[in-house]
Amino acid sequence: MEPPPAKRKCGAAGEQPEPGPAAVETLLDLSARRVAETWAFEQVEERFSRVPEPVQKRIVFWSFPRSEREICMYSSLGYHPPEGERDSRVPFNRGLNLLQSGAVDRVLQVGFHLSGIVTEPPGPSEPEHSYHVSISFDRCKITSVSCACDNRDIFYCAHVVALSLHRIRHARQVELRLPISETLSQMNRDQLQKFVQYLISAHHTEVLPTAQRLADEILLLGSEINRVHGAPDPTAGAGIEDANCWHLDEEQIQEQVKQLLSNGGYYGASKQLQSMFNKVREMLRMRDSNGARMLILMTEQFLQDPRLALWRQQGAGMTDKCRQLWDELGALWVCVVLSPHCKLEERALWLQLLKKWNKLDICPLEEGNYSCDSTGTGTTLQPSLNRSPAGIRQTVFGRAIKAAELRWGDCHLQKILSSDCYGLSLKSGSDKLGFDPQGHPLWLGDAFPMACARVDALRSHGYPREALRLAVAVVNAMRLQRRHQLESYKQQKKELLHKGTTTITNLEGWVGHPLDPIGCLCRTFLEACRTEDEGLVLYADSAAEPKKALYQHIPVPSSPGESYFTLALEVALLGLGQQRSMPEGLYAQDKVVRSEEHLIGILDEMELDERLVPVLRKQAALLLDGGPFSGFGEVVFRESVPMHTFARYLFTAMLPYDPDLAYRLALRAMRLPVLETVLPTSDLLHQNPLDSMMANRFPRWFTLGHLETRQCELASAMLTAAKGDPRWQRMVLGSIQQNIHSPALLFKLAQDACKTATPANTPPDTTLLNISLELGLQVMRMTLNTMTWRRREMVRWLVSCATEIGVQALMNIMQNWYTLFTPIEATTIVAVTGTTHATLLRLSLSAGQRDELCSCARTLALQCAMKDPQNCALPALTLCEKNHAAFEAAYQIVLDSAASAGMGHSHLFTVARYMEHRGLPLRAYKLATLAFSHLSIAFNQDTHPALNDVLWACSLSQSLGKNELAAIVPLVIKSVQCAPMLSDILHRWSLPPPGLASLGAGRRGASGAGGKLFTVDKAPLCQLLEAAIAAYVSTTHSRLTHISPRHYGEFIEFLGKARETFLLAHDGHLRFGQFLDNLKQTYKGKKKLMLLVRERFG
Repeated sequence: MEPPPAKRKCGAAGEQPEPGPAAVETLLDLSARRVAETWAFEQVEERFSRVPEPVQKRIVFWSFPRSEREICMYSSLGYHPPEGERDSRVPFNRGLNLLQSGAVDRVLQVGFHLSGIVTEPPGPSEPEHSYHVSISFDRCKITSVSCACDNRDIFYCAHVVALSLHRIRHARQVELRLPISETLSQMNRDQLQKFVQYLISAHHTEVLPTAQRLADEILLLGSEINRVHGAPDPTAGAGIEDANCWHLDEEQIQEQVKQLLSNGGYYGASKQLQSMFNKVREMLRMRDSNGARMLILMTEQFLQDPRLALWRQQGAGMTDKCRQLWDELGALWVCVVLSPHCKLEERALWLQLLKKWNKLDICPLEEGNYSCDSTGTGTTLQPSLNRSPAGIRQTVFGRAIKAAELRWGDCHLQKILSSDCYGLSLKSGSDKLGFDPQGHPLWLGDAFPMACARVDALRSHGYPREALRLAVAVVNAMRLQRRHQLESYKQQKKELLHKGTTTITNLEGWVGHPLDPIGCLCRTFLEACRTEDEGLVLYADSAAEPKKALYQHIPVPSSPGESYFTLALEVALLGLGQQRSMPEGLYAQDKVVRSEEHLIGILDEMELDERLVPVLRKQAALLLDGGPFSGFGEVVFRESVPMHTFARYLFTAMLPYDPDLAYRLALRAMRLPVLETVLPTSDLLHQNPLDSMMANRFPRWFTLGHLETRQCELASAMLTAAKGDPRWQRMVLGSIQQNIHSPALLFKLAQDACKTATPANTPPDTTLLNISLELGLQVMRMTLNTMTWRRREMVRWLVSCATEIGVQALMNIMQNWYTLFTPIEATTIVAVTGTTHATLLRLSLSAGQRDELCSCARTLALQCAMKDPQNCALPALTLCEKNHAAFEAAYQIVLDSAASAGMGHSHLFTVARYMEHRGLPLRAYKLATLAFSHLSIAFNQDTHPALNDVLWACSLSQSLGKNELAAIVPLVIKSVQCAPMLSDILHRWSLPPPGLASLGAGRRGASGAGGKLFTVDKAPLCQLLEAAIAAYVSTTHSRLTHISPRHYGEFIEFLGKARETFLLAHDGHLRFGQFLDNLKQTYKGKKKLMLLVRERFG
């Protein structure tokens, strides 16, 4: 490490007072102010052999920063802290409060060193604290700070702010001394010795070791300290070779960025990192070299983020928040390397760093992160024009590396930047190559995005006037290019319309571009039109709502009649309306959407007036006639970005001024060509529209769902605006039916239209209601074969919509139900809802109309029952109850379906119970016997779901009489092989179960079969008893085949139930004994089990 520069010797002189605030500054002050800004003090001493003390004092006085703006910039990050914490978290505000409360004391300036005491007032739980603050400065910049509070943050603490503001605002009250070396030079040996000894005595615990070490080195001949002429002076200012820049704690910047990146998943961390980027831009605007320094430090920490290697290893894409931060980092570097005033050495250093970072494997790519997230399973139909050429690895720093090769020395460019009137006097000749026909200069030296990057660099580096001049030249070049494009299109318009296809002519879309060219131009123009002045107030009243930006028309000097406000509108419209292909990758597509919404947000802030409306109408008309260069052209590229969001803004903005043009634009924008090519209109009814239509496309449209939602919002806006205008309503309906393919969105449109058409307390809009119904019918047809969880909701809504229109609409959907509904929907929802008492009252029908509607519902029910008897037979019977002929027809459908196996046993039992409930027991019995023919219960199905139905049928047959019972017994034996179930049925018929006798007596009377018990030794129960015994025997052998010891207990209980059934027979005891003997002989190997059998049964 090199030793500090030796102190320069100066002669002594008297002190000169500072001029008062109202006095004219002296020549000494004027010259000292200038020297203090640009020369290091060492340079002054080297240039002049003797500098008088008054001159020294005035240079030292003027060397402290004189603007509070830099103090503010270095003491506030710029993000908005939570409410109620603003004063406590913004050092500048805290420092200002400390200054105003008189907390700054004992301020002393010695040369280029300022010190003072700042006292923090006591808090609720903290005592009063006093902090010693030291500040070094040079050439109107603070070069180092020190505070006893040990603040560990990027920027200055509140105590440094308070002392700095005190020196700026009360400069004449600060005690001023020359550098300490000047004072020491006036002392003799005795005075110097006394000075040193007193200094050591006052601070012996801190400086005594250092003092002794220095004394030893000085007394040692040949030591390094003796070889250096003079001695260092921390109050004498910086040397000639020292960097002249504001103090920036590099270590703290690195530490804080590292910590914020480690908390990257949190919203606040991303906000603070974005605020640090904004701070870099603020420094660049102040032409502060620390802007580039801070960006280098941040970039190095970003590249050390451990997640980068993990994402690359996993082939995964980084999070959206992190991706946005990297995009901002790349754009900032483009801005930095395009600095108009940087030195060649600086640009070379930046370029070297960028190339080094660019070669790192972990450096994020501009498109697609680390994974090829746009890869699909199909083959590409059209190469994307937004991709870099094959084999080129484009990282986030790629554009900055290219921008570093650009220079500002072009003669034409310099003339554009230097004058508002350049080119207006030219009439003809070769010089007009860089001008439009009106003589306005054009900048054609760069591609449009890079030309806009130049504009952004000028604006960001504190050259607002030059940025405006270049922006106007870029816009004039855009206009001339569009004029040539329109002329070219007119010549080939017939051919293009005949082909019906086109291609994208631009290599890169302007909206969603990494350099954000359209946003850059808009911000440049709008900043020139702002009415409010920016001050040093960091934050407005925390409770106040954010104010809407106010703009005024500032005329463009070189274009009479134009203003920067109109240019901002024109540029935004031109950029948003550009036809551009959808980029590959999820993030790139999402960025296109976000950029478009951001630009439209800027447009929403621009209140249209009599000067903006003509611009809007003219640009809208040009977009319609723009051919392949406009997203609203008659023919667009299959994969071009849809214009729905932009068209909705145009439609809303132009509707009050030119409705015809507004509707034409919006209707033209309704198309979504990529869906038309994937799913032809003729196949709409045969595909599943709820599935992703783009799942097998390459490249995939990740934002398709969002785009379709925006398409729906545009259609909804048109439908709402067209209320009361049947012509536009029908045109909008046709466009919706042609272009919207999502059933869910069509259903939403139908609901919105119905709501708009039926406002409270006013007559409904019949045309809009019919449109709503048509959309609903289309949804029904599209989703007929693709059931969704919302299908029932859709059907119910359609019935209510038809009810709003009238009885004829309701009857129409009933008559055409087979193209709209499933049979069960038609019977359980459409027919039932359409004939409820509430619906009939709402329709206010006459008796004849009511009969006609009910007849239509019954016809629907019978048709559905024939098509789907299992699900629709019972609803059909219910609907036809009040009409004998229809009821008989429905009953016959049930019988026919049962005979042809069209209905299962569960449905037949359900209908049979319904018949019994209706008081038709014989029909119920008939259906129950048919149900037995479709039923089969195996020996091990003790808990079969039809158990209760079988028992109910048996009870019904017993209540009807012996003949019915005798007829059903063979059916039971054939259908049921489960021994416990057969035994249960046998007990119910032979013994009076609780309530059964009274139930039978109630139905048939005391003399009926309901009060008579049947014996098991006579027909028909003897057959059932033999079947139950046989079932127990076969089930026992089946269970013993694979029985395990843990099931022995269950088996013994099973045998106990079997014995109960055996004993119902007259020789049951003997037969059960023989059965057990057979088991003991056959399964004598199962000794433990047989032992249990003997213990229980003997």
